[in-house]
Amino acid sequence: MTHWIETSPALARLGAPERALLQDLNPMDVPKGAVLFRPGDAVQGFVLVLQGRVEVFLTGANGRELMLYAVEPGQTCVQTTLGLLGEADYTGEAIATTPSRIVLVPRPTFLRLMEDSPSFRALVFSSMAVRMEEVIRLMERVSFQSVESRLASWLLARAENSRVAATHAEIAAQIGSAREVVSRRLDAFARRGWVRTERGLVEICDAAALKRLDAVTEGA
Repeated sequence: MTHWIETSPALARLGAPERALLQDLNPMDVPKGAVLFRPGDAVQGFVLVLQGRVEVFLTGANGRELMLYAVEPGQTCVQTTLGLLGEADYTGEAIATTPSRIVLVPRPTFLRLMEDSPSFRALVFSSMAVRMEEVIRLMERVSFQSVESRLASWLLARAENSRVAATHAEIAAQIGSAREVVSRRLDAFARRGWVRTERGLVEICDAAALKRLDAVTEGA
């Protein structure tokens, strides 16, 4: 039976000493919807996602959510990394959006690997750099792109057979807006014949129109 280390792209370049430290850790299966951490929780260890998808959100004082990034196999969670290196608690919330399989590397093991293993440090810092770049791009989109443009881009990226299964609240969290704003914009799209909506579903009827709107990078 293949050991979980062999199935993790993120660990492919680690040498024998590093793998020995991870050898006895056991993967955990988490169901869809499971909360892996919440704001204020202490960081217990370094999370490796072997299967599935985990999304990390920030929640404002007004209750609005914003998805910062998603963690998929071979990727790492920057909130966890910063918490382990800076001894800070979590500020966001992580939710498994699909059935997932993860491994938790305990803090002492993580810190030992960071100190002793150049290849592990490279893995952590390169992954963190990618994550920070994604967060910066998100901030740019939220600051400089119109809601309509962000909505069109997200629908096009998430569509399967021209259909997107998501509630208005879920879409709002993904694009950094409010549910009421998303509902109004989708209603406007529907009146123009670009989409058709029903509860928990958006069907794209005119992808070309959405692509034209996606090209608009500045607006209200």
